[in-house]
Amino acid sequence: MNNDLRLLLAKPAVVPPLEPNFRPISLGNRKYRQAVAKASKKEPLGLALERNDGCISVFKTEVFSPGSEYDQDTLVYIERLVKFLLWQKGGWKLTVAGPEQIGKGIQKIYSDKGGRAFDVDLMGRVYEKSFVVEVVPFNQLPKQHESAMALGGHMEGCRIGFDLGASDYKISAVKDGEAVFTTELPWDPKVEPDPSFHYRKINEGLKLAASHLPRVDAIGGSSAGIIINNKVKVASLFRAVPKDLFEKKVRNIFMDLQKEWGIPFEVANDGDVTALAGGLSLKAHSVLGVAMGSSEAAGFLDNEGRITGWLNELAFAPVDYQPNGPADEWSKDLGVGAQYFSQQAVVRLAPVAGIQLPEGHQAVQLKFVQDLHKKGDKRTRQIFETIGVYLGYALAHYADMYGCKHLLILGRVTSGEAGDIIIKRAREVLETEFPEYAKTLELHLPDEKSKRVGQAVAAASLPETAKK
Repeated sequence: MNNDLRLLLAKPAVVPPLEPNFRPISLGNRKYRQAVAKASKKEPLGLALERNDGCISVFKTEVFSPGSEYDQDTLVYIERLVKFLLWQKGGWKLTVAGPEQIGKGIQKIYSDKGGRAFDVDLMGRVYEKSFVVEVVPFNQLPKQHESAMALGGHMEGCRIGFDLGASDYKISAVKDGEAVFTTELPWDPKVEPDPSFHYRKINEGLKLAASHLPRVDAIGGSSAGIIINNKVKVASLFRAVPKDLFEKKVRNIFMDLQKEWGIPFEVANDGDVTALAGGLSLKAHSVLGVAMGSSEAAGFLDNEGRITGWLNELAFAPVDYQPNGPADEWSKDLGVGAQYFSQQAVVRLAPVAGIQLPEGHQAVQLKFVQDLHKKGDKRTRQIFETIGVYLGYALAHYADMYGCKHLLILGRVTSGEAGDIIIKRAREVLETEFPEYAKTLELHLPDEKSKRVGQAVAAASLPETAKK
């Protein structure tokens, strides 16, 4: 990113109190599209992402013809779209259909030695294929082929639900749809290199929940990371585990647990379970769920209430164009969701608000800020208002990319009054800058108990048991 961009660095009308240099992607993209619409020289450009089972997602836009004064804006605009689509949809093959100059630029950036080598490596690991970028004329853009599946909503019997986060492990014992026991177990899995630690800790939680039920008919789980067909593809929870041990012990950890328990056992990405929790509580479809916890998790239920099979890893999806934005600790990319919608955001903003944080885990630091807020410390309100402004502008971008009608906000960051502050400022942004979405996009906060353990309860509904 650089300061030479003419269109994309659009200044927001609602400025985040603690980050005046924030330049929302939703505004920059709108300004770019409006300029292209008026241009005499423009061309269509398509992006196609192929993932597992031959599924292909297609996105179409228009760009200035190469050689314009906006060439740098165009490359950044397309690169950020590619980055968003990769982590929204997923894929091992990207086809750029349009001007060759733009396609070649993307091809260079998304290579094992390019600026997005992290994303190239991760997508290769997720889909177990080398990531490739193909450049073709627009008339050779691949056809879209999507799939979706019904997921969860099974409430009968005695079930266990769990939710694995980076700072706590939530457990629920559920009987005929009612939680009879819920708890949160603190843990710090990211620093543990021994796979047996992870297996043992997860199993201890399951046994604790089982002790509150007469029997266990099924177990459903929600986990940070990318889970496909119960296999762990990529997960920061296990980042300390050596690669060889990850392949031997972690990739099939949930399958191994299923063998031990001998009952239906289903695990999904935490974002998908966020969306499922939203759909169940709202009794609605077209739901984007966003959980602000140790990172940002997201999931999406389509217009028919189905899970799409997309990655929805919005922690890596860009929301800010500012040239010197905060860097993600894992990917090192700038301006991506994890630094705006998680406890990482709170920890990053606290010093700007004049708050000196104690040493320790980010979850402890978040609680410190929340305790200050409960005591009436006025500095804390600026933190949550800043996150709310971020969210309002990001929601416009999310709505552009998803077409969602409902947004459910969950997670530890939204506990207490903070959630109301965040939602209020987000609505202010929509009403000021995006009145069309202010009218059509409904924002929801679950009750306090659902915010903290709702995903574990929803996860319990994932497996289908045999009909009796």
